[in-house]
Order: sequence, then structure tokens, then C-alpha cells
Amino acid sequence: MLNGRSAVVTGSTSGIGLGIARALAEAGCNLMLNGFGPPSAIERECTQLEKEFDVRVAFNPADLANAQQVVGLIEAAARELGAVDILVNNAGIQYTARIEEFPADRWDAVIAVNLSACFHAIQAVLPQMRARNWGRLINIASTHGLVASTEKSAYVAAKHGLVGLTKAVALETAESGITCNAICSGWVLTPLVEAQIEERADRENVSFERAKMDLVAQKQPSREFVTPEQIGAAVVFLCSDAAAQIRGAALPIDGGWTSQ
Repeated sequence: MLNGRSAVVTGSTSGIGLGIARALAEAGCNLMLNGFGPPSAIERECTQLEKEFDVRVAFNPADLANAQQVVGLIEAAARELGAVDILVNNAGIQYTARIEEFPADRWDAVIAVNLSACFHAIQAVLPQMRARNWGRLINIASTHGLVASTEKSAYVAAKHGLVGLTKAVALETAESGITCNAICSGWVLTPLVEAQIEERADRENVSFERAKMDLVAQKQPSREFVTPEQIGAAVVFLCSDAAAQIRGAALPIDGGWTSQ
């Protein structure tokens, strides 16, 4: 469906981002991956994607907390892949603490990676999308872009801001072939969430499995984690012609979390 298109997926060396990258590659997209991890593991993943799906895969280690490196990521993708047709702003970091104890530097870091980097990437990629009158901008927000939880003030603020940015960009591109949407995912069993589960297990003196099920049951009526593959499939759909008039949406994939 997306043969010949090229996509940048931030934070795509593991977890949700890698699931999205795999789904786009399966649909025929060339890819620019981005993220952290052992170079050998990243190289292995790039090679695997190329062989499995017969697409071109490049990697750029841009630090998304640095605005210049975000712009450099888009420029490198356009140079190496020929164009950037699809941008998936997925990278995110987390820090939890009560607001009175929240370190200012961690607030700044969460806002920089989870929100400001998305702005800088969109700003950098829009001119080439406008020149071709086609593009897909997809922001991986979170259920926390729609509702809040305690001890996550920076994350909640950033994700609410990302939903707002999505709507503003959608309006500014409404008369073009460019769409901008957000996916608001619930609990996904990623390394980021696993760290929260381990902290909960230690705090409550229970097993990891018990803490995992308690966590998902507390928020998601389905009592099941969302999978990276499900989010990847949603991204591919939003890139399709069938989704051409879905603009500015904040699509929950959350097992019923926000229906309560």
C-alpha cells in the first residue's frame, strides 16, 4: 500500500516505535530509524528489516532533546531516502514524582523530548510535504494526552500539548493532501512500562506478574495490554487513502480506559 514512500519513526529501536517501523516496512515503506541502543543491535535490526521486507532502512542517532539534531534527522532522512512522506513522532521519556518534588531539569527533559521535538520535526518536514502535496504526520501521544494520572505532571502536560499541536497542524494543512493525527495508546508492555511495573512490585512487595496484572486492570477494562503491532497497524491505516479525511483526531487505543 505504501510502496515507494519513505518514513521517519523516532524512538524506533525498540518497543512501540519498532512495532510501527515493522508495520510500515511491511506496507512497503523505506525507513529512517532513530533511537538509542547498542550499535550492533541496531545494525542487526536494520539489516533484518531490509531483508524481510525488501525496503531500504537507514539509522540516525539524533538526540531529540536537541532541536538542531531533530532538524538534522529530517534532513538526513530526505538526503538518504530521497524524501520524507511520513513522520511518526513516537519517542518519549518518562519521570514520575509528586509535583512538589519534581526536579526542574526532568520537567525540561520530558517536555523537550515528548513535545518540543515533535514541533521541530513537523516544522522541518512540512515544506517538502507541501511541495508534493502529500504527507502523513502521526504523533504517538498517550491516554495521558486525554486524561491525567498522579505523579506524571510533565508527561501529562507534554502529551496534552501534543494532542493540541496535532489539532493545530491539522487545521493548517486542512486544504492539502497532508494529514496530522494522534494515537493515544493505553498501557503497552514496553521497557518504559516494565520499569514502572518493577517499581510497583518492589513498593507493594508482590511478584512482577501480579504487579503487571494489577497495573493493567486498574486502568484498562479489557485487562489486556495494547501491543506494538496494534499501534503499527493503526499507523498504517492513518497513512492510507481511506484515512485521507481523518484530520486532527486523537485516536484512543486503550482497552476502554478513556470510556470510563
